[in-house]
Amino acid sequence: MKKSLSGLALVLCAHFAAPLSFASPFSESYAAYQQALAGQDKAQVALTAAKAYELGQGYFESDSIDLVNLELNLATALQDSGETQAAHEHFNNVIQVYRKHFGRDAIELVDPLIGAAQTMPASREKVDLFKQAIAIAEDADKPLLLAEVKMLTFHGLASTHFYTREIRDEALEAYEIYRQEMPADAMARLKATYYVGMIKAAEKKYDKAVPLLEEVIKQFSVLDFSHPYKLAAHARLVEIYEAEGESDKSTQHCVAIGSMKPWSDEQEQAPLYREAPKYPISYARDRREGWTQMSFTVDEQGFVRDPVVLASEGGQQFTRESLKAIKRWRYAPKFVDGKPVPAEVSVQLEYKVN
Repeated sequence: MKKSLSGLALVLCAHFAAPLSFASPFSESYAAYQQALAGQDKAQVALTAAKAYELGQGYFESDSIDLVNLELNLATALQDSGETQAAHEHFNNVIQVYRKHFGRDAIELVDPLIGAAQTMPASREKVDLFKQAIAIAEDADKPLLLAEVKMLTFHGLASTHFYTREIRDEALEAYEIYRQEMPADAMARLKATYYVGMIKAAEKKYDKAVPLLEEVIKQFSVLDFSHPYKLAAHARLVEIYEAEGESDKSTQHCVAIGSMKPWSDEQEQAPLYREAPKYPISYARDRREGWTQMSFTVDEQGFVRDPVVLASEGGQQFTRESLKAIKRWRYAPKFVDGKPVPAEVSVQLEYKVN
């Protein structure tokens, strides 16, 4: 006869540790899953989760909560290993069983709802799954859970055509929760601060973006390594200050980025801020195309100095506009032995009629 255990799948190991009736192929497979989970080997986690779920079907009743918890483990493992379609099917199965066991608005549904949303293409159904998870989290009176679900919703829809002001507001509301509930250096709060800063910058609300991005830099400055969010915050501040015509303020961020990079002689410098050259009106009218190749020095503060035209094609106006534009670009200065040094850079600007 199949057995049933109470409790969530993640606490079953306390029972399986006992060497009595639980010494079975299933308990061994579950122990292997836990070991793979601890080792953070995604492929092995997926294999062992699948084995535990397969053997669990012969051990537990078909409608037991223990079996569906094993399926949730499998769905999560498949998602982490990139097998999204299979993961989505399992998440949907978990949702159906959880609703029967716990009700339609139970907090247990948050994880599978989010998982199902994350493992499907952009669609109205995807939006609805995220909204269901938000509604449940709101009713649960758990602020940090609500903030996490809102941020996951923002990330899940931000790069889709379902991104709306409402979705944007989920990130802003999550940030406010984290600001009230967590210390300034908490990672979840810092991530939310970074994304809200990026949102405000994209909306050209620079007065709100700047303090948020500066806060990210301040908090990550205590780390003994260069966090990607810190690097990106510096880069965005360069863009903001240059767009506002405040090159003196962007300089410290150019230098900061330069000091963070592991420079090598083979590494090419990429601009942090660039302005596209103006397409000469008469050339555009004649559908004339061309290019200009230039070399210049990036000085110790990331400014472009002494640009020289190496070669060009299409006309002198292309050359003239290229020289005007390149002088407004900003770079991270190259560092050698911990100090910024001038470096030679070359670029080619192309002019094409769409």
